[in-house]
Amino acid sequence: MVDINNLPYFARSNLIILMGKEKIHMEFMLKSGSGNIVWNIISTASGLETWFADRVTLNDKTFTFQWGKSEIKNALIVNYRVNSFIKMKWDDEEDPKAYFELRLAYNELTKDYTLEVVDFAYPDEIEDQQELWTSQIDNLKRVSGL
Repeated sequence: MVDINNLPYFARSNLIILMGKEKIHMEFMLKSGSGNIVWNIISTASGLETWFADRVTLNDKTFTFQWGKSEIKNALIVNYRVNSFIKMKWDDEEDPKAYFELRLAYNELTKDYTLEVVDFAYPDEIEDQQELWTSQIDNLKRVSGL
């Protein structure tokens, strides 16, 4: 068995890419009674524009996200259920199994909502991706008052 840490950097990077992306699952607690507010913020262009990107448009089933003046990415909505989840895939994503999903979960016992985030990242990028989502969800909470 080969210890990838003993390989040169370029070899490790190529090996990680060949291994593919890993699924990341994160959960963020929200204030009770916030389901409708959060659904609108995570599923509409105007809502996403308040916390996720500087500019967001929706054309048919494709969101166009813009950060700053030059970074633009498109994401196709591959599945959704109103007031429950929205699942998207970046149009330039090379990994066929990769997607990102925002899902609302309601706890009947506590009457609180949880926002679940599913995403994919290469093993050496997982921590950065988790930090990015934590920062983005902090923005969502701040702008929505949650």
